[in-house]
Amino acid sequence: MVTDFIPTVDDDTRTTRSRWHIAGVVISVLVAAFLAVDIVGKLTRPEAVIEGTAKLGFPTEQTYIMGIVLLVCLVVYAIPRTAVLGAVGITAYLGGAVTANLRIESPLISTTLFAVYLGVLMWIGLVLRRPELLKIAGIRR
Repeated sequence: MVTDFIPTVDDDTRTTRSRWHIAGVVISVLVAAFLAVDIVGKLTRPEAVIEGTAKLGFPTEQTYIMGIVLLVCLVVYAIPRTAVLGAVGITAYLGGAVTANLRIESPLISTTLFAVYLGVLMWIGLVLRRPELLKIAGIRR
């Protein structure tokens, strides 16, 4: 019979997978919420954002462009089918943040590497949601 060849998944394995998936969703939502706050700041341009942008050496008018780029990446990240593409875009954005902070010699651990911490957390959340990414990356068979 055909069903004899279909592997079964016991309830314990399914529950464990479900817990990991839920953890990945929670992590992803937290990362997205943090990035959404950054987007709102870039688009509404309160004085703190204007000062921070100028301190990093960017023209303050570019906050709109940064906000829109991050918004597009976040929307793409939020859509399950395109989440990986969105994560790549956000990773690039965060890489720019690291570079900008290195350029002005911000504190390494607390400020400059914060974008790295956020990016790693974003990818952990994504991998917990989509474990097949480990196979694509060559980390798991």
